[in-house]
Amino acid sequence: MNWDVIGQLLGDGLLAAVAAIGFAVISNPPRKAIFISALLAAVGHAMRFYLIRYTPLDIAMASLVAAFTIGMFSMLFAKLIHCPAVIFSFPSLLPMVPGMYAYKTVLALMQFIGGGDVTRQNELMVEFFRNGLTTLFIMFALVIGVALPVFIFHKQSFMMTRLLKIKQKPPQHACKQ
Repeated sequence: MNWDVIGQLLGDGLLAAVAAIGFAVISNPPRKAIFISALLAAVGHAMRFYLIRYTPLDIAMASLVAAFTIGMFSMLFAKLIHCPAVIFSFPSLLPMVPGMYAYKTVLALMQFIGGGDVTRQNELMVEFFRNGLTTLFIMFALVIGVALPVFIFHKQSFMMTRLLKIKQKPPQHACKQ
C-alpha cells in the first residue's frame, strides 16, 4: 500500500470522524462515548472507502462489511466502558448514509413529474429506480451489518452494560437450631 492510499484513507476517516462527533453530540452521551464514536466512524468509513476503491465490492456490500465492523467494535467498547453499544454505533453509521443517492432519486422523480419528451422521461425513470434501489440497499446493509453482532452475541449483548454482582454465600447465623 502506498502513501497516497494511506493519505486518502486517513483523510476519509478524519472527515467521517468529524461528522460522527457532530451526530454524537446531539444525543448528549458521556464524553468518552463521543471519541469512541469518532474512532468507529473513521475506521468504518475508511474501510468502506478502501473496499469500494480497491476491491471488486460495490457500495452496498462495502457498507455491509463496514457496518458489521462498527457493530463488532461497538460491542467491544460497550463491554469496556459499560455503555450501550447503540451510543457508539448509530453516530458512527450516520456518515455512511447515502444522501447523494437519495437526493438524485428525488431529483429524477421531480424532473419526471415535470414532463418532457418520452425518451427523457424513460431515462429519468431508470435513474430514479437505480438511485432509489441503491439507497435502499445501502440502508439495509447498514442496518443488517450493525445488527448482526447483536444477534450473533445475543447473551453477551444483553450483559454488556450490566455490572455483574458476585454471588455471595448467605450469611451464617451464630445460632443454629
